[in-house]
Amino acid sequence: MTKRVNAKYKIDRRLGINLWGRAKSPFNVRNYAPGEHGKERGKPSDYCVQLRAKQKLKGYYGNIGERQFRNIYQEAVRTRGDTSENLIGLLERRLDAVVYRMKFAITVFAARQMINHGHIAVNGKRVNMASYKVNEGDEISIVDRMTDNVNTVSAISSSERDIPAYFDMEGKGLKGKFVRVPKLADVPYPVSMEPNLVIEFYSR
Repeated sequence: MTKRVNAKYKIDRRLGINLWGRAKSPFNVRNYAPGEHGKERGKPSDYCVQLRAKQKLKGYYGNIGERQFRNIYQEAVRTRGDTSENLIGLLERRLDAVVYRMKFAITVFAARQMINHGHIAVNGKRVNMASYKVNEGDEISIVDRMTDNVNTVSAISSSERDIPAYFDMEGKGLKGKFVRVPKLADVPYPVSMEPNLVIEFYSR
């Protein structure tokens, strides 16, 4: 298990938000940054605002590594259309994000672990890469041996989140189709995301 997974809720306090909207977030109790000077915050510079927007988006999707996140940004730039919308679309097409959205896992970190352990299939074939890019019309399912797993059942039955409209679920929530690539307005972020500031950060 990586340090990123162990320290996932530290991201909330560092950024000063409840990033995933979870009831158990430590930010709900201590809504300031960790450390001796955590409560002391001056007016942020433009660079700081852009950096925090990038950290927020990276953190939400499982604290993606900088190199990988920059590669996603560069692909968004190369793709025709609005770069901000392209960036969100590419992030939402990641298999770990899809598994999280479909409520197969309670967190994006748990979704990544399920994929790494071979518990997720795309169009009937197991995929163990969390960064795998899902296409419109692809069917994502949980492999048979995990359908009765207590963590899987708990995640699917949880009322903490709703499944977005760009998925078509079936089989008692154990499989579904990725219907379309969402726009920013379609994605149910619990906090405000500003991909335009991320674009500005990398465009400097």
